[in-house]
Amino acid sequence: MAAIKYRVIKKDARTKARLGILETPHGVIETPVFMPVGTQATVKAMTPDELKEMGATIILGNTYHLYLRPGHKIIEKAGGLHKFMNWDRAILTDSGGFQVFSLSSLRKITEDGVEFRSHIDGSKHFFTPEKVIEIQNSLGSDIIMSFDECAPYPADYDYVKRSMELTIKWAERGKKAHKNTDRQALFGIVQGGTYKDLRRECAERLVDMDFPGYAIGGLSVGEPKDLMYEIIDFTTDYLPHDKPRYLMGVGTPEDLIEGVIRGVDMFDCVLPTRIARNGTVFTSRGKLIVRDAPYAEDFSPLDEECDCYTCKNYSRAYLRHLFKAKEILAARLATYHNLYFLIKLMEKIREAIRQDRLLEFKEEFLRKYYGNREE
Repeated sequence: MAAIKYRVIKKDARTKARLGILETPHGVIETPVFMPVGTQATVKAMTPDELKEMGATIILGNTYHLYLRPGHKIIEKAGGLHKFMNWDRAILTDSGGFQVFSLSSLRKITEDGVEFRSHIDGSKHFFTPEKVIEIQNSLGSDIIMSFDECAPYPADYDYVKRSMELTIKWAERGKKAHKNTDRQALFGIVQGGTYKDLRRECAERLVDMDFPGYAIGGLSVGEPKDLMYEIIDFTTDYLPHDKPRYLMGVGTPEDLIEGVIRGVDMFDCVLPTRIARNGTVFTSRGKLIVRDAPYAEDFSPLDEECDCYTCKNYSRAYLRHLFKAKEILAARLATYHNLYFLIKLMEKIREAIRQDRLLEFKEEFLRKYYGNREE
């Protein structure tokens, strides 16, 4: 039995966009989908009921963070990640590769894996591809990720080639170590930096291994947007049509639209929750920094076109007051709005694909989003 089932139900007439249905052990997901990030078994400032209320069908957890605290064995004893955090819909865990490699001064890469020091207490640890799969098997998430090396940008060709080869070897080892194939789908991660020949080779070799889905990693790490879009567009050509495609760590409104147009089905990013906690929100007319002085006497909602809990009940002036007073509710209300905004954006994108008018939707959305930017 396969852990997940994916089928394309409609393709856009003029782009690579597609509508899909992704069935997991914890529910059915309509794609394209944005997945809120719950790094440490919680989407910051949100309860599971609030996430359901806004329409989230799948969220993320992080292997590196959950391994360090509270520990995957404790989560396993609790009955798995779903039970531990009281979330009965789908969960995807990423491998921790990005977190480990972002600790550049605290880690050492070898053929066998990565030695690193905890950012919490400096203790020494060693991640192998097998260990990363073992941790995710304990967590019990519906979709799990291969251990990969995320090369920085810019990086020279030889470094990225070695990194890509390592990613492929680790994917092979992780696949062999994966035990719960009937209830956890393991995705391969396509690396290769901004070098098209390496992206193609990595994709083709991972496809030969026949994973249930594929992620595109190593983008949105500093490269120009146009180059990122070009690499996404190129890479999806080498991924199977009948399996889900996940673009890791990308989540601005414009990037979601551009990614869908290039054939991506799944997205995640910490951006909406992170900027919300700092007083910045998405609106249909661009980003708005609600803690700024011009909003002290602005009694309109964050976004006149939004019907989220925050926009229906509170004003910009009130949110500004909460941020200035350093009240916890500020982060909660702004986070709710940002996640709701992106989840509803994906609903609109899916409807536009249904109607074969995705390019028109993109033009209308971006014209308004950039035309009256309130920053």
